[in-house]
Amino acid sequence: MRVTSLFFASYRDLVGAEEIELDLPEGSTVSELVDKVRSRPGAGAIPEAPVVAVNREYASADTVLSDGDEVAFIPPVAGG
Repeated sequence: MRVTSLFFASYRDLVGAEEIELDLPEGSTVSELVDKVRSRPGAGAIPEAPVVAVNREYASADTVLSDGDEVAFIPPVAGG
């Protein structure tokens, strides 16, 4: 199955792209997607359990993904 991953702010800088498409086995979870993303050059600094949204809804690490899902990696935000 093919999943689109979106990256913002510091995560975009680490990955070197705003969006990537990854092929995963059927039944893969968010956690397995995160592991695959973190294995990319430069992306190892993304936390093991980042905040993510699947199809624009916050999701946990054990959420099962489906073909065509969009997974947004949401970096920590600081402000003042």
